[in-house]
Amino acid sequence: MHMEHLKLSPLLKEAALADRVNAIGTAIKEQFKDDEEIVAICVLKGSFMFFSDLIRAIDSNVICEFFGVSSYHGASSSGEVKLTLDLNTPIENKNVVLVEDIVDTGLTMNYLIKNISARSPKSLTTVTLLHKPAAKKVDCKLDHVGFEIENNFVVGYGLDYLGYYRNLPYIAEVQNIN
Repeated sequence: MHMEHLKLSPLLKEAALADRVNAIGTAIKEQFKDDEEIVAICVLKGSFMFFSDLIRAIDSNVICEFFGVSSYHGASSSGEVKLTLDLNTPIENKNVVLVEDIVDTGLTMNYLIKNISARSPKSLTTVTLLHKPAAKKVDCKLDHVGFEIENNFVVGYGLDYLGYYRNLPYIAEVQNIN
């Protein structure tokens, strides 16, 4: 299968992303005492670019963990969340920072919050790069939001369409998708 050539319209440029990621990193660092350990959890696959930039912006003791979840089929969220990769280390009594790429319906974030809360962390801070309030089906706790965007399909900076476009250094709206 070859990559479909989508018509893209740049939405968030590299500089805007970098500025916002650094601001969120600083805010997270300030939440905790200097010697407090933070377990940062990257929600795969879409969050990996945001996550790598964010953890470099948190000037503190950070341990990285990874959660794999699947809820998308093509361009729309299925609403059904499937865990594809679990954490490797216990998070009991740890300060957890959960890092998502995008929150639209809220269903995946709520699933993750329940899953992590059941493991008794000391604290849970939720972070999403993008939030689509217009797509919301359920309320969910979002402590740090990078950008609120319209309910349009976006790619780049880790977000994909059928596996492609994750490598774009910016975020673009897709103009010609069904």
